[in-house]
Amino acid sequence: MQPATHPTALRVAALLAEAGLPAQVVEFEQSTKTSAEAAEAIGCAVAEIAKTIVFRRKDDGSAVLVVACGDNRVSEKKVKALVGATIERADADFVRAATGYAIGGVCPVGLPAGLHVLLDADLQRFARLWAAGGTPNAVFPLTPAALQQLTGSDWADVRQ
Repeated sequence: MQPATHPTALRVAALLAEAGLPAQVVEFEQSTKTSAEAAEAIGCAVAEIAKTIVFRRKDDGSAVLVVACGDNRVSEKKVKALVGATIERADADFVRAATGYAIGGVCPVGLPAGLHVLLDADLQRFARLWAAGGTPNAVFPLTPAALQQLTGSDWADVRQ
């Protein structure tokens, strides 16, 4: 683990500082793209990873970002009910266009205005979470309260 050097991770660090969150974005030589890879690199439980999953609404093509507990499977049926539209998993090109980040590095800060974000209520059971820091090798720690503050989103039951 080392301090972030990638330009995108440095931008995330700056956004966190602007938001008043004193979190250090760190990078690993190995991938932190999946929850399991991130947990292994960090040395935490998979559940403590705030993983991001992007869906595409079929009615208007807009994106829905779900920030979920690393060990939870997200229920597409529940997400569909919460957003009031049929959804599908987004491909890599859509994820980058909709969030500004590549799959495996989608960060809950620096998102485009108006992006629909849902937060997995199960994340609230931890004192500290780890979120992607803008690249598939960067992460940063934060509390559930900070995650909610950064996204301006409410907690929801999205677990399958």
